Amino acid sequence: MLQQENMHLALIEDDDIVRQATSQWLQLAGYQVLEFANGQSALGNIPEQFPGIIISDVRLPDIDGMALLPQLLSRNPSIPVILITGHGDVDMAVKALHKGAFDFVEKPFNPERLLETVARAQKRRETQVNSDERERYLEQAEGLEKVLIGRSGAMVNLRQQLLKIASIDTNVIIYGETGCGKELVAHCLHQVSQRNNHEFVPLNCAAIPENLFESELFGHEAGAFTGAIKRRIGKLEFADKGTLFLDEVESMPSGMQVKVLRSLQENTIERVGGNTAIKTDLRVVAAAKEDLQNHPEFRQDLFYRLNVAQLYLPPLSARGDDILLLFEHYTQQVHSGTRKASPSDQQALLSYPWPGNVRELKNVATRFALDNSLTVGEILAARPNLTTEPSSAALPLAIQVQNFERKVLHETLQRHSGSIIDTMEELDLPRRTLNQKMQKYGLYRSDYTE
Repeated sequence: MLQQENMHLALIEDDDIVRQATSQWLQLAGYQVLEFANGQSALGNIPEQFPGIIISDVRLPDIDGMALLPQLLSRNPSIPVILITGHGDVDMAVKALHKGAFDFVEKPFNPERLLETVARAQKRRETQVNSDERERYLEQAEGLEKVLIGRSGAMVNLRQQLLKIASIDTNVIIYGETGCGKELVAHCLHQVSQRNNHEFVPLNCAAIPENLFESELFGHEAGAFTGAIKRRIGKLEFADKGTLFLDEVESMPSGMQVKVLRSLQENTIERVGGNTAIKTDLRVVAAAKEDLQNHPEFRQDLFYRLNVAQLYLPPLSARGDDILLLFEHYTQQVHSGTRKASPSDQQALLSYPWPGNVRELKNVATRFALDNSLTVGEILAARPNLTTEPSSAALPLAIQVQNFERKVLHETLQRHSGSIIDTMEELDLPRRTLNQKMQKYGLYRSDYTE
């Protein structure tokens, strides 16, 4: 973010006394001021990518303010231009607003009024400059940074650690909350390793029924059990020379943990129903939501076999402005011409706790890109799984009201097990109004019935 002491102002005023007095006032407020006595001097000396705000008198000795404005904006359309006008120039200033001026201040002006206008312009300028920086970052990112997007310290450190670990051909555990992108990190680890010409084989340990786990991992011979019509290659064998990714490894059945440990120790597997030991050479990358050391349901000998190196993926809520970077990245993926997030959209994004992490952010970004009528706050207020209010810090009042209304409806429906009649009676709402609000906030009676 730009700081006020680093914010530049260009002041164009032909009256020496007014220019000097205004400049001194602005400098006392912490701004760096460039002074110009006429329009041509300003056009010749203000850089095209000037990172600040322009304040200009309408009546100048060499060029009319209405003629100066389009020239300034043609070089940099996002720069805020504040016009200083005499009483008789107000109609002209209003026309200038329609042509792109940020605002106008009427002479003789109160310095505090000017500072208020400058502060609003500064906020817009900061938003635009930061948006431009994010856009440049996304355009210029390459290699690992193009996939593991983020400028936060945690993400910079993650990429550095990943590159170091990739060069060491050893097993790794990736720790992180659900939805953080652990599989993406694992895939990046594979891609930058020497095994990248071979298979990356993902397996979610929580999604495999226990009775099928051994066959899924080790494969089986034809006739090994009912339904085993032909030989099947298991994940361990299929990942030979490559990388096996075990997601939610803490969910692996205890009986399978022993067999996996033995396979990793001996670098061999035996298919279910077979007697032949098959050599394997693979790297195992495991992912877990919780610490596996001293975990009551995870064998510690397997933990130490996997835990040669670790990577820690931070939750989205701890990544600061990376949230805005990722949001813009995902909206552009959906539609390259998607509108930019407004300042209130950005406030909502940064204030929300993101319990679903990057996966949830991607979902919100997709909704935002596909429906131009929705703000981020409205999308967040209607999250189907939102049972508590997001942090209200810096959120507009309308969004906070929507969050509160949804919370009341959710809790009332929950208390009455989805009974519409009881909910109508407690909240004193007509059925049609209740139905409209439930539809607005993504609340469904079937979610509350027992």
